[in-house]
Amino acid sequence: MAAVPACIGPNAVTQTAAALDAGPGHDTTVRVFTAAGLLQWLESPPVRMVEEQAVARLHAAVRQGLDRSEASAVMAEAGRRTGAYILAHRIPAAARRLLPVLPARWAMPLLLNAVGRHAWTFVGSGVFEEGPGPDFGSGRHWTLTIRNNPLAREEQWGIPICGWHRAVFETLFQKLVRCPVQVEETHCLAAGDDRCAFRLSLS
Repeated sequence: MAAVPACIGPNAVTQTAAALDAGPGHDTTVRVFTAAGLLQWLESPPVRMVEEQAVARLHAAVRQGLDRSEASAVMAEAGRRTGAYILAHRIPAAARRLLPVLPARWAMPLLLNAVGRHAWTFVGSGVFEEGPGPDFGSGRHWTLTIRNNPLAREEQWGIPICGWHRAVFETLFQKLVRCPVQVEETHCLAAGDDRCAFRLSLS
């Protein structure tokens, strides 16, 4: 029996289209989706999980079709839009009310656990791990790791490229944790590292 392809949530596609439209413009959106072989998704946007390889092609087409700064801005905006969608449609209202009023040291483990339970929607065949950062004694730093990240494992750029993931995480944690949260990608498969990793810092 054939293996079932690993999938990622449709927001990785639809919010990328929205970010392209809002930034470089619709002509660029059409060009990028055509280059990725996914023009049909502009005409009929996906509403269910999509194959991770198609998402990887789309995100790669953004990086290949735009200059570096513009591509980074588009993927960050796509990640923010994805995070906003998750907040509005996937986070229970009770959690949206409760988490921001809890002390950050209580809210962070709860939110990290929730993100981990739903990681299959954004890592596909990758492996998601979460935990305290190396200097956890301060109680201010956490690390999110995606091993075998399907959106980066075929890429070679010499720099971190996971701006979509970073912006999704930052949007969720900034809205649901009382302290300001910054997210930095510290390791990336596309930069030659053995994993993609993100450092969450509480201000």
